[in-house]
Amino acid sequence: MIKEIAIIINKVTSCWLLRCNDMLIRKNGGRMWNVPEPKGITRTTTVEAEKLKLVSEGCGDEILHQKEVKRDSKDIIGEVYKTHNAIQTLDKTISNLEMELAAARATQESILSGSPLSEGLKRTGSSGKRRYLMVIGINTAFSSRKRRDSVRATWMPQGEKRKKLEEEKGIIVRFVIGHSATSGGILDRAIEAEDKKHGDFLRLDHVEGYLELSAKTKIYFATAVTLWDADFYVKVDDDVHVNIATLGETLVRHRKKPRVYIGCMKSGPVLNQKGVRYHEPEYWKFGEAGNKYF
Repeated sequence: MIKEIAIIINKVTSCWLLRCNDMLIRKNGGRMWNVPEPKGITRTTTVEAEKLKLVSEGCGDEILHQKEVKRDSKDIIGEVYKTHNAIQTLDKTISNLEMELAAARATQESILSGSPLSEGLKRTGSSGKRRYLMVIGINTAFSSRKRRDSVRATWMPQGEKRKKLEEEKGIIVRFVIGHSATSGGILDRAIEAEDKKHGDFLRLDHVEGYLELSAKTKIYFATAVTLWDADFYVKVDDDVHVNIATLGETLVRHRKKPRVYIGCMKSGPVLNQKGVRYHEPEYWKFGEAGNKYF
């Protein structure tokens, strides 16, 4: 009986010593004091037995507390996951609102600036928007002046010819560009002067940058839909030369079909790994990681 009591006392004493060590670590900034191992206890008094019983119960409470902490951790992880999903949903809503706001601003600025584009919109405003065959947006950058001049000299009509193309054929062609990080700077003034000369720009409420091309394309489509009622909205780069007649003939054949999407598109899984070419920073907008583009 005495031997069994000694074993129990040794276990309880070890538990108590661990608790003491924990106190020492906290009080002494992470320093561990070596506590000698108990060499065995052969007898105990009634008072000491009561103390040991309390310490033993404390160890049991500590084990139960650890289990409760594990359960609480699972609950916290679940709440974090729910919060993450809620944030993603909110971000999607904000992105949609930003595109709608950008389109509304572009419309307002176009009307207030009195550009040829807004004048055409005013003329058809009272009787409803005119229906166009297609709107062609040519994606361009501040440094692409030579490319724009090449397009103007080849397939993009200028002046009265462009107006005639819009009125008779229902085809609108515009260079699409946003603004620089320092709005109103030398880059923006150069574009304004070029637009004053040719009148063939669609300015977006968007900061130009290579990493923002996807956002620019989305804002372009949203703005074009707001400004013009057309059967097709086309996006090309400024290093592409378009045969408008052939394009028009192709699109007319699909005019009565709903939800037509034509072009070279990215296919396969959405790339969500940073540092990889064509990495999609907002990959989660397409669904869970590893899924495919629509």
